Amino acid sequence: MAEFTISETTKIIDVFNRFPFLEADLIELDSKFKRFKNPILRRTVGRKATLNDVSAIIGIDLNKLMDYILAKIEEKSQTIVSFEEDIQEIKSGWVDEKARKREMMKALVLELHEGQDDLSTLQERFREILGDVEATDIATMEQELINSGELTVDQITLLCDLHVGIFEESLREKLKPETKPGHPVHTYMAENAKAKEIIAELRRKPTPELIAELGKIEIHYTRLENQLFPMLEKKKFEGPSQVMWAKHDEVRALIRQRENVDVNELTSQVEDMIFKEESILFPTSMELLTSVDWQRVRNGEEEIGFAWVTPGDEWKPLTPEDIHQVPSTLISDKILSLDTGKMPLELLNLILTHLPIEISFINEQDEVVYYSDTKERIFPRSPGVIGRKVQKCHPPKSVHLVNQIIDAFKAGTQDVAEFWITMAGKFLHIRYFAIRDTDNIYRGTLEVMQDVTKIRSLEGERRLVHWGE
Repeated sequence: MAEFTISETTKIIDVFNRFPFLEADLIELDSKFKRFKNPILRRTVGRKATLNDVSAIIGIDLNKLMDYILAKIEEKSQTIVSFEEDIQEIKSGWVDEKARKREMMKALVLELHEGQDDLSTLQERFREILGDVEATDIATMEQELINSGELTVDQITLLCDLHVGIFEESLREKLKPETKPGHPVHTYMAENAKAKEIIAELRRKPTPELIAELGKIEIHYTRLENQLFPMLEKKKFEGPSQVMWAKHDEVRALIRQRENVDVNELTSQVEDMIFKEESILFPTSMELLTSVDWQRVRNGEEEIGFAWVTPGDEWKPLTPEDIHQVPSTLISDKILSLDTGKMPLELLNLILTHLPIEISFINEQDEVVYYSDTKERIFPRSPGVIGRKVQKCHPPKSVHLVNQIIDAFKAGTQDVAEFWITMAGKFLHIRYFAIRDTDNIYRGTLEVMQDVTKIRSLEGERRLVHWGE
C-alpha cells in the first residue's frame, strides 16, 4: 500500500494533486472550498497555501480539517496516511501575513480581469477572506502583477476603478496622511479639498466658468507626474504611477471638451482620482519616500505651479546639508574648454537659459540628463525629471512614438524627427536630433522646442534696430 504523510505545512495543492476526489469531499465539508476549483486561485494561492493557511482562509478549525482529510483518504484510497507533528516555527506558505494578503488580492484581481466573478461577489469574498488591507498592499500587489507579466499596465489601467472597488470599503476606514503645511502631500490634499468645493458648486449650477476653474486640476496632475512619480520610480515602484497618468489623460480629454463636456462624468472622474490619491498613492508614497526624497519632490514644484492654493512653510525637512554642513553649490567656477573657445560653467549655464528655445538631452541609456531652465517654458519641466527614463516622462499612450524615434536614431537609420503643433493658440516647432560622436557612435538625443508663432507672422524686412514689440 502507498503511504502519505500529512502535516500543518502540507500544501493544499499537493493534497489535491495526490487525491483529486478530495475536492468534492471538502466542498461537502464547507461550500467555501468551491473557490479552489477556480484555476486562478489554484495557481496563485493554491501553490503556496498550507493546510494551516487554508483553515484560516476558509474559517475552519485546523484539527477538524486534518481529521476530515485523513478519514476521507483512508476511506477512498489504498493509502496509509500518517500525521507528522510539524516543528517548523512558520507554518504558512508565505513569509508574513502581508504577503499572504497580497497573494489573495492578486487572485481576486485576476478573477476580475478574466470575468470569473462579478464585482459584488469579489467584494464579499474580500470581506470573508481578508477583511482589512493597507493601501500600500494594493499598490504593491499591482506592481507585482506587472513585474510578473501576469497583467500589463494597460490592463490594470482599464480596470483599476474596479480594483479599488473590491477593496474600497476597507480603504475608506484608513486615516489619510497628516503632514505639515509645505509638505507636498499637504499641498496635494489642500488642492483636492478645493477641487471638491468646485465640484459641489458645479453640480448645483454647471457653468463654463466653473468647468474652466475645475480644469486647473491639470496643474495638480502635472506636478504629480513630474515631481512625485519620478521619485516612486527610483524606488522601483512604477506601475501605479503609470496607471494614474493614463487616468489623468482621461480627465484632461474631458476638460478640453469645455462647454460640451458631460459634467457628471467629469466630476465623477476627478472625485475618483482624489479617492485613489488619498487612499492609495499618498499613503504608499509616505511609506516609501524618505525626508530627503520629499525635499526633492518639493524642489521644483514652483516651476510647475499650484492649483488654487499656496504651500505653507511649516515643514522643514532634514537634508544632508543640515547634517554635514555642506554648502549647496550648483555651479562650479571651472573653465570649460570647447572646440571653438572656452568659458566659465556659470556663463555657459546663463547662455543656455537665455536661448529663445528650450532644449533637453537624453543620454544613451534613455535618461534625461539636462534641460534648459528657461524663464517661459512651453512644457513643464522640473528637477524631478533628471535621471528619469524619457519613456516615463510621457503619458503611456505616446510612449510608442518616443521609442520609435530613439530606436531609429540608435539604429542609424534616421538623424532628425520633426513635428509642429498648435497648442493654446501657439504654433510650436519640435525637433529631435540624434547626437553622434566623431566615430559616428550614438551618444544621445537632443530635443529642441520653440514657439514660432511670431516668426510665422513676419513679413517684409527690418534692417534697423527697433526696440518695440
